[in-house]
Amino acid sequence: MGAFTEPMSDDPDSNTPPKRSWLEKLSQAFSGEPESLDDLREILDSAAKHGLIDTDTLKRLQGALAVSEMTVSDVMVPRGQMVSLSITDSFLDLMRQVVESGHSRFPVHGEDKDEIVGILLAKDLLRGVVVDNGPGDIHGLIRPAVLIPESKKLSVLLKEFRQSRNHMAIVIDEHGGVSGLITIEDVLEEIVGEIDDEHDDANQAVMIAAQADGQYFVDALTPIAEFNQQFGADFPDDEYDTIAGYIAAAIGHLPETGEELTLGRFHFRVGHADSRRIHRFIVNIHGE
Repeated sequence: MGAFTEPMSDDPDSNTPPKRSWLEKLSQAFSGEPESLDDLREILDSAAKHGLIDTDTLKRLQGALAVSEMTVSDVMVPRGQMVSLSITDSFLDLMRQVVESGHSRFPVHGEDKDEIVGILLAKDLLRGVVVDNGPGDIHGLIRPAVLIPESKKLSVLLKEFRQSRNHMAIVIDEHGGVSGLITIEDVLEEIVGEIDDEHDDANQAVMIAAQADGQYFVDALTPIAEFNQQFGADFPDDEYDTIAGYIAAAIGHLPETGEELTLGRFHFRVGHADSRRIHRFIVNIHGE
């Protein structure tokens, strides 16, 4: 009886193991059963080093893990930086504030800023103009406000935002006072990084730009030394590196769009700012 010979396959690559997808490789990496978030982070770092996931994916996964450990108080916009509207303001005043701020949602308060009566959407205010030629007040346009504690987990809040299709919540401290606000964008930015919108400066390369009317557009991140050199100024740069840090300290808070300050021969107006930072100044120089 002849020796048994295994039949040869017609496929020349039949003995080559099938190529595994990156997901299968990552699943194998997780087979070590991490016992803590630190273990999981180490596995993700290793996966990135071996080319199983790219750098952007790693950052998003790391952001998602960070969110699972954070609370609302870690991310919220503090009360002092909130852009809120008074229910007693005239319709034209409300329109001006909405346009200048560039935001799309606003807490509305009564006589006391701790008395939040609801949320006003810019699109609802616009609809009031188009449909009603401007209502006498905004009571009929206000939507209910969602109140949450500072201690709420971000992961829980994100799930609630998605389920309710609500995009803003008012944060309340242990005494029932308003301590800040938070939006779905604030939470998502912890995962994917900063989300630019149409109000953000498109060209950050030009730090100082002269305008035809004699004014200057100055990027908020312009180093103080560069500003001094450009304009012959002598602002100190030992404590603050950028012109935004220096001006915010001089004003005493993170300024809103439209706020103004004169320092010597320089008049600064905040051209654009959001709840997190200043983006641009409009500068007039006395004597020019």
